This record gives sequence, structure tokens and C-alpha cells, in this order.
Amino acid sequence: MAEPRRKWFQTTAIDYPNSRPHIGTAFEKVGADVQARYRRMEGYDVFFLMGNDENTLKVADRAKELGSEPQAYCDDMARQFREVWDALDISYDVFVQTSSERHKACARKFAQQVYDNGHIYKGDFEGWYCAGCEEFKSDKVHAANDGLCPNHKRPLVRRTEPCWYFRLSSFKDRLLAYLKDNPGFVQPDSRRNEMIGFIEAEGLDDLNISRHGEEWGVRLPFDPEFTIYVWFDALLTYITGIGYADDPELFARLWPCDTHFIGKDITRFHAHIWPAMLWAAGLEAPRLVFSHGFVNNNGEKMGKTLGNIVDPVELIAKSSSDAYRYFFMRECPYPSDGDYSGQRYEEVYNSELANNLGNMLSRALTLVTKNYSSVFPNTAGKAPEPVVPGLDLAAFVETVRGHVEGCRYNLALQAVVQDFLTPTNQYLETNAPWKLVKTDKDAAARVLFNAVQSLRVASILLKPFIPRAAEAIYTSFNFPKSWAEVTYADAAVLSAQPDDLRVTAEVVDGKPKPLFPRIA
Repeated sequence: MAEPRRKWFQTTAIDYPNSRPHIGTAFEKVGADVQARYRRMEGYDVFFLMGNDENTLKVADRAKELGSEPQAYCDDMARQFREVWDALDISYDVFVQTSSERHKACARKFAQQVYDNGHIYKGDFEGWYCAGCEEFKSDKVHAANDGLCPNHKRPLVRRTEPCWYFRLSSFKDRLLAYLKDNPGFVQPDSRRNEMIGFIEAEGLDDLNISRHGEEWGVRLPFDPEFTIYVWFDALLTYITGIGYADDPELFARLWPCDTHFIGKDITRFHAHIWPAMLWAAGLEAPRLVFSHGFVNNNGEKMGKTLGNIVDPVELIAKSSSDAYRYFFMRECPYPSDGDYSGQRYEEVYNSELANNLGNMLSRALTLVTKNYSSVFPNTAGKAPEPVVPGLDLAAFVETVRGHVEGCRYNLALQAVVQDFLTPTNQYLETNAPWKLVKTDKDAAARVLFNAVQSLRVASILLKPFIPRAAEAIYTSFNFPKSWAEVTYADAAVLSAQPDDLRVTAEVVDGKPKPLFPRIA
């Protein structure tokens, strides 16, 4: 009997649907998808959760502006978000809308459990409120920013209201010890150090988790005059989407979460509030909170008010979903900030995808089809020869693997391109099989055979990043292992190939379809 596969449960941040996704929003999703696809390759039982955070005053206000009911607005925005994610080939398993009845029911059960456990109490709250953030700011933040929200640059409003508090302060010592004793809990280390430093410097205040007199939102089960404050509601998506309170078998199989992918600006909610909430309900903390950076537009932060939002669909239409995924994972270091410019996008596309990878495949397909009737001669039982001088292939693959698992995607792609694909192209230029075939067809075939094995290796390593193009490369030849079954271990070995290794891609009039047509 086969052993059960190791589970891998991951989530992305739950997005406000007050506008369509832009390239900054998509940066998180693509990075998370790379990890999900890699884990599936390596045999994990992956469950990938995404969703929209809909129970917010901003959503209700936006719907009112448009003359729509909040639910109809949320459903339409969810459709628009999913269209973008599907266009980017994001391989999520479930998309949660927090306005759904299932989420609301499960969220109420969680709140009731925390209340029953003695971690929620009633009081009054007064503070400086930002409607944009939907949170109160401290007196210190108010004073330091001349009364403005540091994020939205709008005046903070003094607000007093009855509320229900979550006893976050009672978890201070446990959280601090957990952060210090579990260095892998928050990554990268710089963010973890920030989380430790915040608790040591500021402490943890009890958290207002309710709003009074609001119509839109999730009602508190023990006091229905109140709705649940957005963060205490939104964070619950990570467990309501996997069966908390209504599918105990699924929940027991998937929780705790292996990785929450979130933006650096909301790390504290996930590293302080979320673990405390889970402990208060008698649940385990997540295994990892990965805090990624932002994408700027030509060096400037993106925003609707700045008028520099870039729609992912526009870039996909200009190139392809794979090209989009490649650029942002290659150019923008996932743990830190990156930058987008239209000029740089075209430069990377043409140089690394069209000229380097695409041209290599086109040359091999054309030469083998034209000169050998699509079949490599004399390959039976022969293993290919390495084409990169001095490269330990097994060690190289392990290096790439380490970068992928550590979400250092830019370093993984840099290694594949600079340390593997570029030297392979240099090997082809040096041996020039397009010239050699005129004088020594067997020698030219051997050169092409070796280069095609490099394409095989590269396609496997690139599968999580550019899934469509990688499959097109691999299935251009009849390699013995099916594309659905390849793993990184298969890329680490240059093994003997089938007796009839051949071109299986469609070649019309001696020319294959370009993998990455150049952008003019």
C-alpha cells in the first residue's frame, strides 16, 4: 500500500475587492503559485486557498457609490478577481468570499468558542480611526504623523464606541517566546526581528473586534447588535475555507497551515493577532508566515490616486501569462521590493525568453526535423554529455531547489539562466551544428542531442514558474517520463534516452511555432 502523500496547505492574503487586482496584488499570487506548483511536483498533497475580504465598510460604501447592493457588488468583484487569477494560471483549489453564508456561520462559531474560553469581554473604545485601514491608530502614531494616517495621508478621526475586546495582551509572553523559539515562524528574518521588536517596545494591547450599528458584516453570536471587525473576520478565512466547524475531517487533515503568503504591511496581523486568536480557540499556530515585498512602478509606489496602476491582463495580452510570471519572479526579489517598467519588461522578455530559451528550442527543432527526419540517430542506450563545463548537475539542481523552497525565486531563475541556459547556448555557438551538419552529420546530431537534454533539464526546473512554456519544451520530444510525473530529481540526472528519441512538436514547413515571439 502506497504511503499517504505529505500535505501542503498554503494561503495568500485575502484581498479587499474595492478595485481590480494590479501587478502588486498579483505579485503575491504568482509567488505563492510557484510554491504550490513546485510542491505538487515533489509529491505533496497541495491545497491552495485564496479569497476576497468582503465584510468591510469600504466595500459597502463602494457598492453604495455604484448604486449596487453589497452582495451583488462582492459577487461581481469576485468574478473579476478570479478572471485575473485564471489568466495568470494561478492554480488555487478554493476561492473564499467572506460574504458567503458558510464563512459567516463558521466565523460565528469561532467567535463563540473564543468567547466561551474567556478571551472576549465588553468595554468602550476611544481612539484615532482610519476608515481606509479600517483600524484605530495609537496616540503615538497620531502624534508622529501630524494627525494623518501614515498609509493614506488622511486625517485620523477621534472615535468612541462600545465594543467587544479580544484579550490579545494576555498572549504577549507566549507570542514573544514563540517568535524567539521558532525562527522559521516568520520569514524573512528581518520581518521576524520586526515582530519581536514591536512586542518588546510596544507590548500588545487588547484588540477591539467589533463594530456597533453596522448592517453589513458578520454578527457576533453572543451580541448580534455588533458585527465582527474586519481583521478578526478576515483572518478566519484561512480556517473557514478548509472546514473549520463544518468539516472536521478536512480541517484535521490540512491544519496547521504550512505557509501564509502575505504582504509586509500586514505582517503584524498575521504574526501577532492571528496566532493569539488560534490559541484562544484551542488551535495550533500556522507553521510559517512568509512576508513578501512590494512592486513599484518605475521606482514609485503604485496607487489609484497616483494614477500608475498597471493591470496584469494588459501585460498578458502583450506577451503571455508565462512571460508575466517570469518577469516578476525574475526581476522582483520575492522577500523584498522590486520594480516594474515597461522598457525593462520588454528587455527581459526578448533577451532571456525569446532569444535565449525560445531560440534554443527553435534551433534544435528545426535542425533535427530538417536534417534527421525528426529522429535523433544513434542514441539508443546513450546518455547525453554535459554541456556546461565544470557543472555538478546534481548540486546545481539542489541549489535551485533550495532557492525555490526559500521563496528566493529571482535567485532560482538567475541560476537557471546564467549558470545553465546561457552556457548551453554558448555550447551551441561554439559547436555550430547548423554548420557541422554539412560535414559531419553524426557529430552534429551528438551536439544537438546534448543540447536537447539541457532543454529537458531546464523545462523541469522552470515548470513551477512558466508552466505552459515548460510543458511545450518538454513535450516537443518523446522523453520517457510523462510531463505530469517529472520531479526536480529527474533534472539532476543525464540518463539514457529512448531508442527513437524524436521531435514530437508540430513543425510546419520546417519551422516550429515560436515559444516566445519577440516583442517589437
